Amino acid sequence: MFRLTDATWSAVLGHRPTDALWGIGRKTARRLEQLGVRTVDELAAADPGVVAAAFGPRAGPWLVRRARGDDDSPVVGDPYVARSRGREVTFQRDLDDWAAVHAEVVTLAHRVAADVAAEARPAVRVVVKVRFAPFSTHTHGQQLDAPTAEPAPIERAALAALDRFDRHRAVRLLGVRAELGR
Repeated sequence: MFRLTDATWSAVLGHRPTDALWGIGRKTARRLEQLGVRTVDELAAADPGVVAAAFGPRAGPWLVRRARGDDDSPVVGDPYVARSRGREVTFQRDLDDWAAVHAEVVTLAHRVAADVAAEARPAVRVVVKVRFAPFSTHTHGQQLDAPTAEPAPIERAALAALDRFDRHRAVRLLGVRAELGR
């Protein structure tokens, strides 16, 4: 166990690449490198206005604050509790047969229902994600009539959400997600 403080922040993280920080992934790190920022210390010393010009007025200053270790969020020991359970599948070949799309959504809905039942927290809403060829992604959701972990209502909600999509385009990816109650 180690306590990271203002006094130890730079010594522990300063030399590390920017993607060592929570919330900064490879893409953001590459964009920061284009600004000449490669390490946490370099980002902490960066002008927030310059970073804001590249990342936007909220994200830019947030990145600089993150690198400085500035965060007012309380530290809690509670374990993370997922707000949803979902499954998705990417197809090797685009699906243009909507009967096959329908069948895949039913399969995914039943897998999600099993995950929800294992979680022992009922689903309150179901969201279907469709990525059409060439790679435009859309979602539609459906509120459940009552919180449940039962497969049939989750399937019905997923199919109701699927009905809102344009059926004249080929599908590359399908996903079904159940948002959980408390």
